[in-house]
Amino acid sequence: MFVVMQAGATEAQIQGVIDRLVELGFTVHRSTGVVHTVLGGIGPVENIELADFEVMDGVKECHRIMSPYKLASRQLRPGGTVIKVRDVEIGTPKVVVMAGPCSIETPAQVEAAAAAVARSGARIFRGGAFKPRSSPYSFQGLGEDGLKMMREAADRHNLLTVSEVMDQAQIEAMLPYIDILQVGARNMQNYTLLKELGHIDRPVLLKRGISATIEELLLSAEYVLSGGNEKVILCERGIRTFESATRNTMDLSAIPVVKQLSHLPMFADPSHGTGRRDKVIPMARAAVAAGADGLLIEVHPDPDRALSDGAQSLRPNQFDELMRQLRMIAQAVGREM
Repeated sequence: MFVVMQAGATEAQIQGVIDRLVELGFTVHRSTGVVHTVLGGIGPVENIELADFEVMDGVKECHRIMSPYKLASRQLRPGGTVIKVRDVEIGTPKVVVMAGPCSIETPAQVEAAAAAVARSGARIFRGGAFKPRSSPYSFQGLGEDGLKMMREAADRHNLLTVSEVMDQAQIEAMLPYIDILQVGARNMQNYTLLKELGHIDRPVLLKRGISATIEELLLSAEYVLSGGNEKVILCERGIRTFESATRNTMDLSAIPVVKQLSHLPMFADPSHGTGRRDKVIPMARAAVAAGADGLLIEVHPDPDRALSDGAQSLRPNQFDELMRQLRMIAQAVGREM
């Protein structure tokens, strides 16, 4: 259930409602908006009379949340969530782009990639230091050495960083270097990892699993949110279907669906969504038109020699042209880059 407090409700009135919810066995999550404070209660809502709360001092209205995901539901925050990471805000009308190589390989490669994406207008540098690969014989990443390279290159070009965490044991090692921790498709239902990420004060980029429904994605987000970490960014990265023309099937309809169901920012990853360099640009354009709050794009200075996912990585000049096109599309749909 959620309780919307009146504009101007006093702290004592808000605390009175919180105390009553706790007394009845609820866990309470407080959200303070521009006008109203909203209290989300997770607990035995079936046994509660809403009128008992509606007559309490300072309460505007009270509702049950019927969806299985309570904290991720847009009912809790109708205006949407904005996540601020240093000077970057995610979830506003401004579309945010994360770009960089699939894997951190060498200092020269990282520097060239960071310089290219920053020059074209990306705000966040993406790169993998721990790589979950389908084959145990494929390149697995450079680990902490890769994280250091990534952080140094990002700092030189005034970029934030995002990189994938594969296991809860890696979280502590990544925190000094990475501004946003990414949970990949393979780990979307790694509930032990999600619970740990719920206990840290660091944004989490949560990718949809290759066979996951939208409800399952939102329930995975619920694990992080229920731990106390409200900084969750969702990401559509393509799902597995019978189609073989592309690496995955990019489900663009998931963007407006999630935006309607949840207050969390929604990104799109057309690189993994298609697996083909020539398809990344049109799908990135379509994602912005569909309402995505941001994009995750793979960019490599020499993709033909990339150690992983070179076929889906844009060259710097292609990324620059994409950003130019996205500025026009964003403006056409009432957004900006």
